[in-house]
Amino acid sequence: MNQVLSVFFEEAKSLTKAETEKLLPQTSTKEYVEDWINDYEASAKQHQESSSNYNESFWQRLQDEWQKMSEEAEHPWLSEYSENYDPYKEYDFAEENPLAEVENALAKGKEYMQNGDIPSAVLCFEVAVKKESENAEAWELLGIAQAENENDPQSIAALKRSLELRPDNNRVLMALAVCYTNESLQSQALRMLVNWMEVNPKYKHLLQQHPELQTDAGAMASSLIVGSKLQAVQNLFLDAVRLNPQEVDADVQEALGVLYNLSSEYDKAVDCFRAALHVNPQNAKVWNRLGASLANGSRSVEAVEAYQQALQLEPGFIRVRYNVGVCCMNLKAYKQAVEHLLTALNMQANTAAARELPAGAGAISGGQAQMSDSIWNTLKMVISLMGRRDLHGAVNERDLRVLNETFMDTA
Repeated sequence: MNQVLSVFFEEAKSLTKAETEKLLPQTSTKEYVEDWINDYEASAKQHQESSSNYNESFWQRLQDEWQKMSEEAEHPWLSEYSENYDPYKEYDFAEENPLAEVENALAKGKEYMQNGDIPSAVLCFEVAVKKESENAEAWELLGIAQAENENDPQSIAALKRSLELRPDNNRVLMALAVCYTNESLQSQALRMLVNWMEVNPKYKHLLQQHPELQTDAGAMASSLIVGSKLQAVQNLFLDAVRLNPQEVDADVQEALGVLYNLSSEYDKAVDCFRAALHVNPQNAKVWNRLGASLANGSRSVEAVEAYQQALQLEPGFIRVRYNVGVCCMNLKAYKQAVEHLLTALNMQANTAAARELPAGAGAISGGQAQMSDSIWNTLKMVISLMGRRDLHGAVNERDLRVLNETFMDTA
């Protein structure tokens, strides 16, 4: 789950019945409020009753033993499992790609990316990698485009394939670290950052000072538990900073920003991303990561300002639109949240590629294929918080026309 959303859920779990009612607008009907709360309470009661059927002492002993095992070097297989677990094995291509016959798909995809049409670029890059499955650049660009399209699972699958073809690509290693962080896969993110250091001629010698992090067939020493790994990798990148404290390396600062997000030290992450932006203020991706760090640290108003900077640089950056929507939701500005989420979905559905095709030639399939489930799920949540039960059907059916007519000034 996206870490920005986790802030909202942690707050929601602690709400009392009275506080929950306050989340819903005054225009909500009393019946809707009571139904929503009663459903929640019934679900909680049912879960509690089913849980009581278990032998509590047995499960407590099992939990204690599991915790003990996870902290002991004598059980390295737990760490190995965590490192090697990766649910994103294969890239899932669009079933019907309206650009399947496009010529010079790689070049065309780059053109779409340059113009800010990320969904069209994704479709072109999919064509490119199907035609040239050993093209590391095409897989890399596909992965980068999917990350900007708010689709980390697909991004990870594409970037991994690119890395298989070119293991020393530090851009791909950094991008994978960010995607794994977004998906809460900490061990995998750490492994990518260590590998990034290993292929960097300027810093790879630093690994000699950290033998516990030296890789063997792509995996770190399995005797380390996750917390120790995180601290060790942070120390490694801090050593890189100390090599030349007078010169700011934006890549190292960006990596540290990712690491401090993993350790929930969001203020430190903010400082690192700001240092990186001091070197390159035109980097929209870093502005987005700064915004995410501010949001994770419950600084939503400042986060929106950072996201606005990213959108000024790249108006087509769909992930940023989504992140702004989540921030607005956390600020209880639900109408604005819906507008940003719908903007993102409209950008995914109404691509330049679809408009360039002959009438009816796969426009629907192309747009629907690139629409993000996470954006739709968040939109459904916001509409529920607004008390608009009448729109649940439109969201479930992914009917943008109805939603645009309801919320957008210009559909």
